[in-house]
Amino acid sequence: MKTSRRQFIRDFTFSTVAVSSALSLAACGGGNGNNLTVNFLHGVASGDPQSDKVIIWTRLTPSASQDLDGTWEMASDDQFTRIVKSGSFTTNAARDFTVKVDVTGLSASTVYFYRFTYGTARSATGRTKTLPTGSVSQVKLAVFTCSNYPAGYFNVYAEVAKLNDIDAAIHLGDYIYEYQRDGYASQDAASLNRLVDPKNEIITLTDYRSRYAQYRTDGDLQAMHAALPLIAIWDDHEFANDAWTGGAENHDPATEGPFSARRTAALQAYNEWMPIRLPDATKNDRIYRSFDFGNLVSLHMLDTRLIGREQQLSYTNYISASGAFDAVKFTTDISNPARQLMGAEQTSWLQSQLGKSAATWQILGQQVLMARMNIPAPLVLQAINFSDYTALLVKAQTAPATLTAAEKQILAQPSIPYNLDAWDGYAAARETVFATAKALDKNLIALAGDTHNTWASDLADLSGNAVGVEFGVTSVTSPGFEEIFPKEDPAKVAGGLEQIIGPLVYAETKSRGFMIVTATPTEARAEWRYVSTVKSKTYTVVPGKTLKTLPGAANRKLLPV
Repeated sequence: MKTSRRQFIRDFTFSTVAVSSALSLAACGGGNGNNLTVNFLHGVASGDPQSDKVIIWTRLTPSASQDLDGTWEMASDDQFTRIVKSGSFTTNAARDFTVKVDVTGLSASTVYFYRFTYGTARSATGRTKTLPTGSVSQVKLAVFTCSNYPAGYFNVYAEVAKLNDIDAAIHLGDYIYEYQRDGYASQDAASLNRLVDPKNEIITLTDYRSRYAQYRTDGDLQAMHAALPLIAIWDDHEFANDAWTGGAENHDPATEGPFSARRTAALQAYNEWMPIRLPDATKNDRIYRSFDFGNLVSLHMLDTRLIGREQQLSYTNYISASGAFDAVKFTTDISNPARQLMGAEQTSWLQSQLGKSAATWQILGQQVLMARMNIPAPLVLQAINFSDYTALLVKAQTAPATLTAAEKQILAQPSIPYNLDAWDGYAAARETVFATAKALDKNLIALAGDTHNTWASDLADLSGNAVGVEFGVTSVTSPGFEEIFPKEDPAKVAGGLEQIIGPLVYAETKSRGFMIVTATPTEARAEWRYVSTVKSKTYTVVPGKTLKTLPGAANRKLLPV
């Protein structure tokens, strides 16, 4: 009898504990035939599914450094009584003993099970699924981002691993974080037994490999990878905070060497440790690629971080000594038509992909917020706190004659983008994408992460033409606005933002969680789910809002369910 999904997760969890604890398990093999101890301590993973192929991944942990030769199997049942594909692999220290196999010749829309063997050592069993073809009635995706190991437990991954009906998991970046042991969001790391390794900020290839290795020992992360195929892109923290083509906010060339060397190291480790298929094997920084779920969904995974992004603008360059904001110069710079976020090559590729896809829904899997998020300048520049500004708005509506000159000056200041690292900092590049979608009459959905908060917004071009919607997901563990505004009521912050920001329909700024995006021929909806805490392994799941959008030029906006 076929094992249920929930039973498979229970079996996987047990086998992971057994394999991870089998430190004395000996296996014969390797390039020179010597006996050595080999373990599969980092679990298994699959990724980049297509209708006829999928990547499967694992890592061997040997007691000595030498070439290792093993085998892999893929079956249609979790007991491996019906083997459909099998083969051998070789790995070594040059690839950090990781193994990636692109299993081809598979059937569409089919669940498979896979495992790896080295001598007498055997990995845990993984479960994966190929993409559908032809007429498709439903596609269901689990979406998450920003998984900071020291900030808390990966309860979100644990919940996603339990789901029975997900076609693929989508990670929008910040799979790891680069900070040192006492760095960002680490205040509870010691008490949670989640101090990062290595203890320094990661810069070298050895550093990045060690950080990935630590993350991949997490049982909840292993369970998610074993249960679902993953489609991933990177954001900045796989490299360094607020990265762009030539550097990063969190990189100092004077003390950390050239950014190009750090970039090279981070790229190599990412491609070793993630179950990703490069569109061009000669260019390991080119990860933009598409996934077609029959005639229903085309998912275009973008890189808005590394290959085309020009350096972010900074508000500090537009504030005078007296504190005045130079709105004219800022508007000129941010509207520069040549300013790039994705780069010309990737933009042309996306336009081509949108043009040739006949799918009902065009989904952009990308890192940063695409929606316009303009907030009054005094809030962005932290000249006033949120509660006081809200009180001023109420005063202006109920007793305008009592406003002082200073209060009037605050209220008269313009609204400006709150985050110049997002598409708001690259206005012309965003208009290019919107114009393409509008001209091709596509139903556009943008997925976004990065901010550690939940957002759902309507997307419109500068002329006000509706072009689609955006579903923004909160983080797996990284803190959101509740840390930035610790004295504010999170519900009031979210509610106030929904009032202040025109396109914003839904905000939730205090919880960690994930998103389920479900597409059918008649609608696409996002359902947000949160975990009650990431500071304890005991937690509950808290339902969030569900919103939908309908296909067709007259319907490209968010609607309640």
